Amino acid sequence: MGFRPPGGQTDGRNRKDGQKGRTGRMEAHPLIAGRRTREGFRDRLGYAATLLSVAVILVAVAAIYLFVFSRGLATFFVNHVNVLDFLFGTEWRPTLTEAEGGPKFGVLPFIVGSFIVTFFSALIAGPIGIGAAIFMTEIAPSWGRKLMQPVIEILVGIPSVVYGFTGLTLIVPFLREHAGGLGFGLLAGILVLAVMILPTVTSISVDALSAVPPEIKAGSYALGATRWQTIWRILMRASAPGFVTAVIFGMARAFGEALAVQMVIGNGKNMPTSLLEPASTITTVITMNMGNTVAGSVENNVLWSLALLLLLMSTVFIFAVRWVGRRGRLMSR
Repeated sequence: MGFRPPGGQTDGRNRKDGQKGRTGRMEAHPLIAGRRTREGFRDRLGYAATLLSVAVILVAVAAIYLFVFSRGLATFFVNHVNVLDFLFGTEWRPTLTEAEGGPKFGVLPFIVGSFIVTFFSALIAGPIGIGAAIFMTEIAPSWGRKLMQPVIEILVGIPSVVYGFTGLTLIVPFLREHAGGLGFGLLAGILVLAVMILPTVTSISVDALSAVPPEIKAGSYALGATRWQTIWRILMRASAPGFVTAVIFGMARAFGEALAVQMVIGNGKNMPTSLLEPASTITTVITMNMGNTVAGSVENNVLWSLALLLLLMSTVFIFAVRWVGRRGRLMSR
């Protein structure tokens, strides 16, 4: 009989062999390990790319704000133009010499003109856009929405110069013939802007109506409400924050529009007293005069101050949209 080691030694060797076997089985295959390494690299690369994208956006926005603020504030800190005279003055005479009491950079007529065309264009486009959205989502058959959606998208894609040229060809002669005056004025700018912001208001209103939970509408019908009662008392109230957001976005676009308004508004420099008189907005003054000034001159810096006003108003519109959205979420709870 051969020698056999004690049972304890045999069990110890078996356990060691088993551990080695299990350890060997736990080690990943080289192909799998390589694939995991590549996937990890791709994950890190994707994270870095998205982080870089965010950084580029933040840097671009910060650069725009810093540049516009630095150029816009130079009017008051370098050229020593009085802030109150700038904001509330009614005379725009940049070429007036000091001996003649100038130059004068009162921009109140342009601020008033900007708010007038913005407010009245939103007043026209708001109800029409919301009504069109209600028709598309609640009343029209499926083919109606399929027909309306491309029309809205076409209106969004039309260049500003086409709107302006159309207004110059159709609206200005119509107003000249039926309302009197030259046809150029605030009313022409209002009508052109109303058409321009209409697709924006309509699209956002459609999204607001589509976001209403279907259970709310079904519950209204279950209680015996008619279609119009459901639309008026349920859907419109539930979508009210979205409608306000749509109108604010439309106003933001109207406030910043330049070319189309410039072609029909008449570019008058006096305080507007009638919708039929030629007037100007902040954007039209900038586009009309920026190319005729020397960089660093007081005239150029004043135009940058107007650009700063536009930037601040755009910021106000953005915060207004966020505030309305936050209020809407709180009300929905």
